[in-house]
Amino acid sequence: MTRFLQAVVQLEFALATDSIAGGLCTVPFAGSFKCRLCKVCNGFGCKNELPGMGGVNQNHNFILNCSAWGNFYEKNVCLHSKIDLISVSTDDIGIAPVTGAMQNIGFENESDFYLPYFTAAHNQGLSICVGDGAPDEKLQFGIEAVFRLQEKAHYFLKPYPDDILSMRIEKIVDTNSAYSIGMDIDAYNIVTMRNQVHLERKSPYQLQDFRKKTNLPLSIKGVFTKADVELCAEILPDIIVVSNHGGRVQTDEGSTAKFLENYGGVLSGYCKELWVDGGIRTVRDIRVAKHLGAKKVLVARPFIAALIKGGVPLMEKRICEMTNAKNCTENKL
Repeated sequence: MTRFLQAVVQLEFALATDSIAGGLCTVPFAGSFKCRLCKVCNGFGCKNELPGMGGVNQNHNFILNCSAWGNFYEKNVCLHSKIDLISVSTDDIGIAPVTGAMQNIGFENESDFYLPYFTAAHNQGLSICVGDGAPDEKLQFGIEAVFRLQEKAHYFLKPYPDDILSMRIEKIVDTNSAYSIGMDIDAYNIVTMRNQVHLERKSPYQLQDFRKKTNLPLSIKGVFTKADVELCAEILPDIIVVSNHGGRVQTDEGSTAKFLENYGGVLSGYCKELWVDGGIRTVRDIRVAKHLGAKKVLVARPFIAALIKGGVPLMEKRICEMTNAKNCTENKL
């Protein structure tokens, strides 16, 4: 990144953070929001709403994701005392990579979403995950927001053709803002992108080549089938994220909790860290995920709902409620 661009971004960062501190992010943002702001985000309020906050197949996997963590806990009474003692901190949670703020959330401007979403996570010590999409500006908005916060993030790119991926890797590496660069291997099945861009299922060879180009730890997100497990065994990524894209892709039926229960032990042997997303709503859900082998959980929908309802402070409050963590600093509304 050039010195001129760095200076511009640093100035924008100062103005943006002053605005946030001054309360401009405590009020609802401009837009016609699609989230139904359900009291409990469990998949029943937005069935098949795509573009939007819902999933495919009447939100079937979305609903299963949300219920499975509690079901595991209730069915395993003998494990309650063990699970209840598992410590939880904000280090155990990250914000899931989200783009399409206009199409799926309802923001008036795509760029309005990223800095507030990342700021709430940054303020509470959560890991920041950044996604990409079409058009290219979505990734750029994410990169700029991370840079403005003087942070680093975990980037997840969709499986575009290799030449496009090379250009996106270069953009990220140029800012020195990445802990890792990975791929949403299931994203070629995202319904909302099928008619927009060409996405493809990547081979083990392509993923290894992708890793060489980044020269950073490799993360693989979207592991939800037996074939995905076999892929991980071959490429041995640094981070594996068990995910069915929040029930938004066409894949096997089931929940991420059940998949983690069935394959977590095996997957842990193929990576340095095992993460999971999908339906995490409470501190007990986080404890169950950690019991099943997850190092970190990723969350999006509940945080987005809080953000569009009450800005950064309400999202921070939702983080504190979810983690019940001692190192979480709650902002009073």
